[in-house]
Amino acid sequence: MAKVDRRIVRTRDAIKKAFLELMSEKNFDSITIQDISDRANINRATVYLHYLDKFDLLDKVIEEHIHNMANLCELEAEMDWIESTVICMEYLVSNYLFFSTMLASEGARYFRSRFVQHNIEEFKKDVDVTKGKNLGQNEDIVAEFVANAYVGVVEWWLKNGMPYPPKEMAEKVGDLLERII
Repeated sequence: MAKVDRRIVRTRDAIKKAFLELMSEKNFDSITIQDISDRANINRATVYLHYLDKFDLLDKVIEEHIHNMANLCELEAEMDWIESTVICMEYLVSNYLFFSTMLASEGARYFRSRFVQHNIEEFKKDVDVTKGKNLGQNEDIVAEFVANAYVGVVEWWLKNGMPYPPKEMAEKVGDLLERII
């Protein structure tokens, strides 16, 4: 894989940070490329060198985090629910601006549906409807229920300023997940 120039990485990071800050302050529809470039302290043309438009920027930022979470899930495959949930909660905290903005913003409804879909796919890997507490249940319904509950709790946690530290929140959520899956 080709090494990416650090200046390019810094510029993209500045663009993404400026974009997320603006999304936390105002509606997505009212954000312009000029707003983003002003906030990132770069030329407008530079934004266009990296992204087609603000919709492309939004898509790329969302996909980056979904991809990172998918990679985390692969690493967590052999862990129990509480251990793996701690890692997820720590990732949410370290990317608080992104997740709190995306889950609170009207302009990022697409993110919530992608986040739920990502979790449905991950929870389906753990749902067993052939025995135990989910015997006879429909796998799709169980995964849909758990994913929406999980995203709802994450949304509540972030919107309320993370009233529990990540480890404690992970223990609470992991315990609930163990009861359901």
